[in-house]
Amino acid sequence: MPRYFFHVTDGHSERDTEGTELPDIYTAQNQAIRTSGELLRDMGGEFWNGTEWKLEVTDEQGQPLLTLRFSAEEHPALTDPSSNLGSA
Repeated sequence: MPRYFFHVTDGHSERDTEGTELPDIYTAQNQAIRTSGELLRDMGGEFWNGTEWKLEVTDEQGQPLLTLRFSAEEHPALTDPSSNLGSA
């Protein structure tokens, strides 16, 4: 069974040195999506600082197979929405 490695970069790099045996690339895609969701959820507010975050899946030879990229920025809300009512 092939082994896939899930490397995370979120301001610093975390290399997966163990990998995960999975039956095929489609299962690796599903695992990448699940893993990304779990990691982003656990980051909480840190995710919203605008830093690009990515998860790269490689094969046993280190060849990139998949890359998921995420970034998010929090923008301040208008403090007085009524001030724009007449500006249209």
